[in-house]
Amino acid sequence: VSTQSTWGEKGMQKINFSGGEPFLKPDYLGELVRYSKELGLNTSLVSNGSLVKEDWFQKYGNDLDYFAVSCDSFIEETNKLIGRGKGNHLAQVINIQKWCEEYDVVFKINSVINIHNWQEDMTKPLQILKPKRWKVFQCLLLDTENIGTEALRNAKDLVVTNNQFQNFLRRHSSLKQILVPESNSHMKDSYLILDENMRFLNCQTGGKKPGPSILDVGVEEALTHAGFDWEIFKQRGGIYTYDKKLIVRDQSSTNPSA
Repeated sequence: VSTQSTWGEKGMQKINFSGGEPFLKPDYLGELVRYSKELGLNTSLVSNGSLVKEDWFQKYGNDLDYFAVSCDSFIEETNKLIGRGKGNHLAQVINIQKWCEEYDVVFKINSVINIHNWQEDMTKPLQILKPKRWKVFQCLLLDTENIGTEALRNAKDLVVTNNQFQNFLRRHSSLKQILVPESNSHMKDSYLILDENMRFLNCQTGGKKPGPSILDVGVEEALTHAGFDWEIFKQRGGIYTYDKKLIVRDQSSTNPSA
C-alpha cells in the first residue's frame, strides 16, 4: 500500500491489475482498486471473466475506470481450442459488458491473435458489444512464460506470422476507431510490469527477468532495470483517456483516444 503512494508521488497516472487471474482474490483486488482511486490514480484490470460476478461491480465498480475482458474468439469451439473456457465464455463476456454499462465502467476487450483465430471475422459481434477499446495482440512467446522447460504451457504452435497478423488487422479495418493493434515488436518492451514482489519484469532478452524490488531500492532505481521503451509505448497508443468520467458521459463516442 505504501508503495502505491510512492508511485503517485512520482507522477504515475494509471494502474492496471492483471494476472494470472486477478479475480482469484476478488475482495483483495477490489480493495486495491479502491485504494488506488483514493490516491488519485485511474484504474483498470484485465480478467478472463470466468470468476466475475455482479456483486463485485456493486461493491467496487465506482472505483474502476476500465474493465478489459480477454476474448480471443466469438466461436466457442475456437475458444476451447485456445484454452479459453469450456463452452460458456461468450455468455460471460456479454454479462460483463452489461455490468460495465450498468455500473459506469468503460468496457474493453483484449484479443490475442493466434493460429486458431487469425482467419476469423469478429466485426459483427464487436459492433454489437461496442467496447470502447479493442486491444489486438499478436501472440508473443516469452521464455518461462509460454515457452521453455519452465513454462506451464507451450504456445509455440499458436504463433502467427507478421503477414497473418496484418491480414487479420486489414479484415477489421472498419473498426479502426476502437482497434488498438500490438505486434510483437510493439508489445515486448512497452509495458511496466510488476510482479507480486514489486519487481519490474524486464522482457528485453525474450523472457520476464525480475529486477530489484521497489521495496528495497525505491521506484527510480527499480525503473532503471525495467527495460521500458517510452517511444514504443507512445507508438502503440499507450497514451489515451484513462478517466472514465471523460468517456462514459458521452456514450455516442466510440474512440477513447484524446
